[in-house]
Amino acid sequence: MVALVARRKRLCDGGSGCATVEADVRRWKRLCVAGSTLGTVVGRGGFPSGTDPNDHSCWMRPEDIDYERPVTECNRCSDLAAEMAAALASASIVFKDSVTYSHQLIRGVETVFQFSRERRGLYSIENQAANFYNSTSYWDEFVWGATWLYYATGNISYLELANAPALATRAGAFERRLCDRVFSWDNKLPGAQVLLTCLRIFFSPGYPYEEILNEFHKQVELSMCSFLPNHTSFNRTRGGMIDLSQGQPRNLQYVLNAAFLAHYLSASDTGGWYCGPDFYTRDALRQFAEKQIGYILGANPRNMVGFGDHYPKHVHHRGPSIPNDNIKYSCKGGWRWRNSKKSNPNTIVGAMVAGPYKHDGFEDLRENYNYTEPAITGNAGLVAAPLVALSGKESSGIDRNTVFSAVSPMYPAEPPPPAPWNI
Repeated sequence: MVALVARRKRLCDGGSGCATVEADVRRWKRLCVAGSTLGTVVGRGGFPSGTDPNDHSCWMRPEDIDYERPVTECNRCSDLAAEMAAALASASIVFKDSVTYSHQLIRGVETVFQFSRERRGLYSIENQAANFYNSTSYWDEFVWGATWLYYATGNISYLELANAPALATRAGAFERRLCDRVFSWDNKLPGAQVLLTCLRIFFSPGYPYEEILNEFHKQVELSMCSFLPNHTSFNRTRGGMIDLSQGQPRNLQYVLNAAFLAHYLSASDTGGWYCGPDFYTRDALRQFAEKQIGYILGANPRNMVGFGDHYPKHVHHRGPSIPNDNIKYSCKGGWRWRNSKKSNPNTIVGAMVAGPYKHDGFEDLRENYNYTEPAITGNAGLVAAPLVALSGKESSGIDRNTVFSAVSPMYPAEPPPPAPWNI
């Protein structure tokens, strides 16, 4: 949304895109409990069969919840803080024309990022977050956060951090494992590498940044090669879905993110790249993105929820599965609806469920959340990917005047022309 000019304008002028971002910003601000503490998780998890009332053991409408849902706080959560900084920094670019608001966001961004750097630790260590989204590292978030802060502020120290060889090494930038090519909530390195590759393409910053930026560019090219159908790094289903989770469930979230990154890179000024001896133009990336988004929207065993007439009817979500019958169901009483074979009485229009398994198989079963749960991690990518991937060749490219508005030229300004001769 930040970088793609035509669609950003439509979303902000006539759609709900900017309003959605602004609402998200308000929620992120509320997570900053105090100067040295962040809120991480609202609620508690546990075993569904347990007796302790929590978000896993109770099946109730959100408005009927009467058990305690405490806010878990952390004072050492580098991954979460750096992720928040990246999100707020990108939001400051979206709202750059609202100068006061944008500057307010940037001030908050720098405070949160400083917190992430000074108070090292994972947000999910020994607390409720591990029951929901268990983080594995914060080094990738440092690269991701520093990149977005550089874009938002133009402060060269952030580029120096994102480009630091020691940080890149700790983030796994040079290990060249397949899993490191998959952009996800727990691996921000591929996204940061694409952003920095676009910086290299547009600005050619040269020394002292070129060595690491060139390595990042090579990694991006390897990732994009592995997404193309002529390459066998990742398997594909017969229906055409790329198996980025390598046989594990909940693959669609990774497919969405890959489609978005591929289209983003195709909107840059790159003419193409080599995969071994073969040269590919950026149209190959656009075609990959369109193919994967098409699979999600209908060219598969099930459409997106509420899209068309052949979509999952037993979505694993408490609110939609319970009828509006004016009965308040207890923690365990609501399980009759969780275990019901009837279709959900309420539809979450536009949600994306976890998706099919590695052979295109899909079980429309409410109790099998690996197929039917519409998790936040998956639907985050759903906001952006169809927007760009379905635009085809309409794309007007990356809006350099917006995304790089704070970035100064990285070469000396040309001297003024000489004064005219006096004859």
